[in-house]
Amino acid sequence: MLEISANGRTWLLTGPTSSYAVHLTDADELLHLHWGPRIALADAEALAVRPLPEYWPFESPLDGREEYPVEGGPRFVRPALSVRTDERRGTEWGFERYETEGDELRLRFCDDGLTVTLHYRMRGDVVERWVTLDNQGSALELLRADSATWTLPDREEWRLSQLHGRWGAESRLARAPLTYGEKVIGSRRGHTGHQHLPWVALDSDATEERGEVYGCALGWSGSWRIAVAQLPDARVQITGGAGHDDSGLLRLDPGESFTTPVFAGLWSDGGFGGASRAWHAYQRAYVIPDADQDRPVLFNSWEATEFDISEEQQSLLARRAAAIGVELFVVDDGWFGTRTSDRAGLGDWTPNPDRFPSGLKPLAEYVHALGMQFGIWVEPEMVNPDSELYRAHPEWVQYQTGRKRTEFRNQLVLNLAREDVQEYLWERLDGILSSAPIDYVKWDFNRCFTDAGWPGEPYPQRLWVDHVRALYGLLDRLRAAHPGVAFESCSGGGGRIDLGVLSRTDQVWTSDNTDPLDRLAIQHGFSQLHPARAMAAWVTDSPNAMLNHRASSLRFRFVSAMAGVLGVGGDLTRWTEEELAEAREWVTLYKEIRHVVQRGDLYRLRAPRGGLSAVQYTLGDETVVFAWLQAQSFGEPAPALRLRALDSTALYECLETGEIHRGAVLVHHGLRAGLCGDLDATVIRLRRI
Repeated sequence: MLEISANGRTWLLTGPTSSYAVHLTDADELLHLHWGPRIALADAEALAVRPLPEYWPFESPLDGREEYPVEGGPRFVRPALSVRTDERRGTEWGFERYETEGDELRLRFCDDGLTVTLHYRMRGDVVERWVTLDNQGSALELLRADSATWTLPDREEWRLSQLHGRWGAESRLARAPLTYGEKVIGSRRGHTGHQHLPWVALDSDATEERGEVYGCALGWSGSWRIAVAQLPDARVQITGGAGHDDSGLLRLDPGESFTTPVFAGLWSDGGFGGASRAWHAYQRAYVIPDADQDRPVLFNSWEATEFDISEEQQSLLARRAAAIGVELFVVDDGWFGTRTSDRAGLGDWTPNPDRFPSGLKPLAEYVHALGMQFGIWVEPEMVNPDSELYRAHPEWVQYQTGRKRTEFRNQLVLNLAREDVQEYLWERLDGILSSAPIDYVKWDFNRCFTDAGWPGEPYPQRLWVDHVRALYGLLDRLRAAHPGVAFESCSGGGGRIDLGVLSRTDQVWTSDNTDPLDRLAIQHGFSQLHPARAMAAWVTDSPNAMLNHRASSLRFRFVSAMAGVLGVGGDLTRWTEEELAEAREWVTLYKEIRHVVQRGDLYRLRAPRGGLSAVQYTLGDETVVFAWLQAQSFGEPAPALRLRALDSTALYECLETGEIHRGAVLVHHGLRAGLCGDLDATVIRLRRI
């Protein structure tokens, strides 16, 4: 709901439990009024008449109170907008008008030919904010154009939550007291990055299910920056957007415009769990395509075959996958060009004639005949120097004149900002998807930007932004032309996970680390912001050959992966008949509960810190609990879990045991972890009766 004061200078957005208010002073200063529990328009108007405090010249009364601080004028905080022309730097804007369209509020300001429009939209309790910059004056350079600055209410102290990590150890949750100064996180790598997810949360005394939590998440899949600042007067502001520094974002010539990505904010008084459930509901309703459709059980051939693939071999794996109940069979790397290792072929998007003499169509049709969908792996934004594409167009990669072209994984980054590169990839990818009945594309991105140059381009810095805009445009174009094809975002695991790419893909590859114990911490962090509906998780072979060589039972591997979108990535040709039979039972169980997992409300019962950890999903009268026991002392009784969001007066039947429980207490019978490092796990289903 959007309400506007009679004088047209106070605006109030209200969701189911929260409100957000801003006010324009007589001096055209846009001030933040309120973000938190629901208030009435009269309350916002009362806040608007409070005078600003007076400061000595060493401080500014606007700092910590202004809604979107710009560079220039009586301000000292980090500016959200920094503009440079040939004559001057900074902004001196004046209010022009406000506009509304449906539930969207637009506040327009002008400065010498540059129009700055602040956009607001309330979806549930999530406030979406973004900015449009339209230049009708002389050419200018955008040094910084953040999507929003968020102002928090006064509190005695704040605690900051963030998700950090590295390849194979993404989405690790960290919480620490916020101190004076700035805490800056982001990516300088050209993609979202394994090191930080573009999300922060702040609280003062919240627990998992109680207390106020303020969270912000950026929808951008390139380099980005979020700065959390505690100012000298203890006020806190969060500023974030595209780009990693102030060296230059874009050049806007007369008639050009730029729209920033959405920077979304959420207030919740339900603790960290309540905030997570609100974020999940928002993404299922407004971000993730077709989120009301449950994702199929997937098999991916990578860990079974790596680059050594053939049509006959893939057909054998497909038969094994179909026999255990898999619904989507995916051929990973190695099906195209001269791709027999990671040293060659990347960029030549035609089936290898030795491996697939008639193209992908015969295999795809065979997979369909087995009752499964068919998918492929691609990495369109990259190229091997040993490829037909690079030999024909070495100028199509990012590079600096006179400098060595840095290779990681024997590959270079294509300059996707170039229109000829975009058109080449469109033609190749559209051709592949038109040549065979393909239902799914795993879209990978396996190295970061290093030599981000564009010789001959007047403003080469624009490739950082235009690469991402071109990626979005290509995905949008492919989805429109092939509406039945689902897409997964991958970047060496969790290197490109954000609200921007999730608005164009059906799920994301959470991590290359498929060890089921390691994944508990990764999935715990991921769940702070993103729903299980988007979280791809695989069951692979034991011992885990990729990273740690840890052995784990098939049971533990399946229960770990079933907490998200279940996939299988092991070499099924080496699984015993007993393992295949057990796998089929787990897949059957997952199909029975996945609607609860992928669309239900998540409750984190115990964090994965050793001992017992557990999560609960509830949808309507159905509840599913996943529990993992990592260690247990001799003689310790079976651990008990108190479930959440259940009616304490109702009866619930445990479908595994037939037992009847009242309220929210459940004892886990038979869950044991051995003293020598053995792990145990269980799935328990309850239905209200």
